[in-house]
Amino acid sequence: MEIKLPTLEELRQISKQFNLDLEDEELKSFLSLISLQLESYKRLDILPDNIPRPKYPRHIGRPPTVEENPYGALAWITSIKGKDEGKLKNKRICIKDNVMVAGVPMLNGSRILEGFIPDMDATVVARILDEGGEIVAKTTCEDLCFSGGSHTSFPLPVLNPRNTEYMAGGSSSGSAVAVASGYCDMAIGGDQGGSIRIPSSWVGIYGLKPTYGLVPYTGAFSIEPTLDHLGPMANSVKDVAVLLEVIAGRDDLDPRQPESLPYPPVKPYSKLVEGEVKGMKVGIVKEGFGWPNSENDVDELVYASAKKFEELGVKVEETSIPLHRMGLDIWTPIAVEGATATMILGSGLGWGRKGLFETSIAEFFGNSLRTRARDLPNTVKGVLLIGYFMITRYNNKYYAKARNLSLILKKAYDNALSKYDALIMPTTPMKAMKYKSNPSFEEYFMMALGMINNTAPFDVTGHPAINVPVGYSHGLPVGMMIIGRHFEDDVVLKLAYAFEHLSK
Repeated sequence: MEIKLPTLEELRQISKQFNLDLEDEELKSFLSLISLQLESYKRLDILPDNIPRPKYPRHIGRPPTVEENPYGALAWITSIKGKDEGKLKNKRICIKDNVMVAGVPMLNGSRILEGFIPDMDATVVARILDEGGEIVAKTTCEDLCFSGGSHTSFPLPVLNPRNTEYMAGGSSSGSAVAVASGYCDMAIGGDQGGSIRIPSSWVGIYGLKPTYGLVPYTGAFSIEPTLDHLGPMANSVKDVAVLLEVIAGRDDLDPRQPESLPYPPVKPYSKLVEGEVKGMKVGIVKEGFGWPNSENDVDELVYASAKKFEELGVKVEETSIPLHRMGLDIWTPIAVEGATATMILGSGLGWGRKGLFETSIAEFFGNSLRTRARDLPNTVKGVLLIGYFMITRYNNKYYAKARNLSLILKKAYDNALSKYDALIMPTTPMKAMKYKSNPSFEEYFMMALGMINNTAPFDVTGHPAINVPVGYSHGLPVGMMIIGRHFEDDVVLKLAYAFEHLSK
């Protein structure tokens, strides 16, 4: 791409936008300066980009047939194999379609990314292949991953395999359904507001949002770097633990991980899940129940399920964390203004961080924003409008204040977790919502964001949290969320494993 000198009119518009009030003579002087600085850009443009190259051969694959894709869960079918041996040998694994797999089309659930083919494997993809896993599909996700429902995805909605009149949840909708329907053994999901845990809850599988930074996000489409998580989804806790063991760990390309070593600590999760839970203490967080949109049967089943831990010698108590009720309010400016800066103004990459930048995303998505912004989903249009307004009118104050308050929110959970080994609440206040093909404007947003009350706060604070299926009500799954201390993902998994086997 040829780098062109801006015109005087383009500089005049920038001057006007930022209230510089530069006269034409001043602009001409700046134009001369810019001409000199662009020489560095031109020399930079000649150099090859520094991105990791895929290690294993693959072919492009193909779109799924209608018969192969009854729930809309599959975005693209492929077969990519790495090493012959490893922890994931003979395991079929699906990858959420916001994660880059070199040579395989990536939609991120959006028509705005039609035609984009990544040039690198995400770190989690490379690690799966290094451990003998077979990647069998990219899975449908919600449009740019900005929905907890499963009605926004392009080209098809994702329907719940337990009852196709209902949504599967989002935004890792396809990953959850591919696991629940038996298409794959395990899947990678992403989570910025609950997007692993919500669909796991609504279709009845296990889904872990790991501790922030434990699993590298390199090579995935960012919403907001302080909220970005990737994690494992599967039909059993043991499979979740095995996949976590493979994908977790230090990645020098991901700035979400502090530079000091050793970080993050990787444990033998698949072995630790079978550990003893007798003598542990868990707290049932009262504020996670009884939301205005809570369903009584969900609250009752989760509470009764939490009490079942007593049969295993676990001490179960009620506890109160009043600030949990403000968690969603703290999340909102971070998600809205952060996503505006990262996704829209920063072409999917943003600024102000180290590590690898997925430049092919910036180029393709940024160009699409200029030519196809009308195709953005209403969720992202809404984010753009309020986010840009709040950033420019109120000088980023509320993003900053929310980030400051997130430290208090984290401390509130940490204080509770100093008394308990884990916390428990419903994953979502309600069971799966009904799918509507032509919702009203208000219904569309309720279907997209009306279920994140309990999940979103832990994206802000980074605590590990897993969805555990606890049964059915009116034919639909109900999920219980277990939350642990930072980097004690093994404790969360151990409790989930104990409950899984208690229920059998």
